[in-house]
Amino acid sequence: MLLTTMRTIPLPSGEVIPVLGQGTWHMAEIPEFREQEIAALRLGLDLDMTLVDTAEMYADGATEVLVGEAIAGRRNEVFLVSKVLPHHATRDGTIAACQGSLRRLGTDHLDLYLLHWRGPVPLEETLAGFTELMHMGLIRHWGVSNFDEPDMRELSQLAGSAGVQTDQVLYNLMRRGIEWDLLPWCLEYQIPIMSYSPIEQGELLSHPALRGVAERHDATPAQVALAWVIRHRNVNAIPKMATPGHVYQNRAAVGIDLSPNDLHVLNVAFPPPLHKVPLEMH
Repeated sequence: MLLTTMRTIPLPSGEVIPVLGQGTWHMAEIPEFREQEIAALRLGLDLDMTLVDTAEMYADGATEVLVGEAIAGRRNEVFLVSKVLPHHATRDGTIAACQGSLRRLGTDHLDLYLLHWRGPVPLEETLAGFTELMHMGLIRHWGVSNFDEPDMRELSQLAGSAGVQTDQVLYNLMRRGIEWDLLPWCLEYQIPIMSYSPIEQGELLSHPALRGVAERHDATPAQVALAWVIRHRNVNAIPKMATPGHVYQNRAAVGIDLSPNDLHVLNVAFPPPLHKVPLEMH
């Protein structure tokens, strides 16, 4: 299979990340799939999908263990992302949670550490934890997840907030609410959006309009759905690819160039928001 060169998007730090990474939500939940999931992650690295996203929440830490096994011996190839749960996100709790993730992942640092979603802990405390982790050399960058536009605006007023590298949110053809305010705000401040569930866990793939566009490109509906998400210059996507076959299929989405007519067809089938929509989460 001939694959186009992996595109990248810049982080505020100046570093670049691949426009297509690998998500791991729901991996390590079924023991019989373990070897297949590890093989898929390793193949993804071979194909330049070097951003691997996980979280302490996933399978109660077992997903991080699986990711650690998959990247063993290849850590220097990986831009590794994990997340702290909101109820752990005090200053000291954030540090302890990160240390637990590092043990499970079998590494001495994370490239990016995210607050999984907002909870009762004041953001100042979490930022203090992130700052200390950077001083300790345990994380290189920090960011947030599931932050709506008002959350990002609030964050931007805090001391130290200039270090935020991304906002990881639910974004796909069926979940376009961020286009009203969050996506433009992040574009203005040059903060990338990281899209999780970019194909809505497969739910949108049977839609006739999507299938029609896919046929015109000799592609699958999933490839077109991914190509639609990553067409923005400040959005990357982290679909889960649990089999090597899915890895090859998703990787090929980088080479799909949707035409204005394709985008019109998809806009009619999946309309953009006409007003503020509260941020959706899975």
